[in-house]
Amino acid sequence: MKKSYYLFNPGRLSRNDNTLKFTPTDDNGVEQKPRYLPVEQVDQLFIFGSVDANSAMYNFLGKNEIAVHFFDYYENYTGSFLSKEFLLAGRMLIKQTEHFSNKKKRVVIAQQFIEGAAWNMVKNLKYYHNRGKSMDEHIQKMELFSKSISGTTRVDELMGIEGNIRQVYYKAFNDILNDFGMEDRNRQPPTDPLNALISFGNMMCYAQVLRSIHQTQLNPTISFLHTPGERRFSLALDLAEIFKPILVDRVIFKVLNKKIIQENDFDQKLNRILLKDKARMKFVEAFESRLTETIMHRSLNKSVSYKHLIKLEAYKLQKHLLGMEEYKPLKIWW
Repeated sequence: MKKSYYLFNPGRLSRNDNTLKFTPTDDNGVEQKPRYLPVEQVDQLFIFGSVDANSAMYNFLGKNEIAVHFFDYYENYTGSFLSKEFLLAGRMLIKQTEHFSNKKKRVVIAQQFIEGAAWNMVKNLKYYHNRGKSMDEHIQKMELFSKSISGTTRVDELMGIEGNIRQVYYKAFNDILNDFGMEDRNRQPPTDPLNALISFGNMMCYAQVLRSIHQTQLNPTISFLHTPGERRFSLALDLAEIFKPILVDRVIFKVLNKKIIQENDFDQKLNRILLKDKARMKFVEAFESRLTETIMHRSLNKSVSYKHLIKLEAYKLQKHLLGMEEYKPLKIWW
């Protein structure tokens, strides 16, 4: 089974027969013990910091359909290397563009993204409410905002509703978490540990969704909720809305309440908070563990991993665009 690999140290990536060889370097530029990754086991690479690799290396990665996601020193996602989009189809591209250009069709899809995201956020709060955390007030406010989703006629209206829902949702984090909290959600840069974890986790989720989209006929640059823009795969932002509560937030609650990550796992750097390397690895391990968890799928009647649920969501959207089946977002039932 193929899986993701994470490279946290600067170093050099090279090919050794049918193996990827990563040679990390220390702070003085001295090469350390290399790490060997069998190509047949690699689905994607997450690279934090600088890695030296030549064009032959990327040709090798492309031929083996290995995606590479890049993050800078400050944990910001900076881009992805993806293999040739051999699954793209002209008919799919036309339909995707048509649904974006038609305001009514676009709003219908965008509404479903927000419906799914809001449902999954509320479901998280209900989970903790049933475990003794007082969530009633937050849930009621979010459900009230959610009632207005179906009556919207413009995408900017939807974005406003989504913003209101998330504002209430993030306030609930202070009641869910035992030792961490935040006044407001801030991103650029995150100024407290909780915001740093949310930003880091959201970028990880975005990269996973992008990888799944790339394995379908969908074009990742044509979106419906977020406005398509230059140098970003905005459809991944759309679908990530549904999965952030399921994948990112639940992992954050786990690593903080179980003290897997603690206050001393963060560094203050230039008016921003960063995860230390060991803490970053701890979060990645918990995130990967979440991706491999399985649930019994009600329609397929078999166990499906959270990671595979992302691809299934892309396939559902694909069927909607082709007029085969109305798109309904993933709403957690378990």
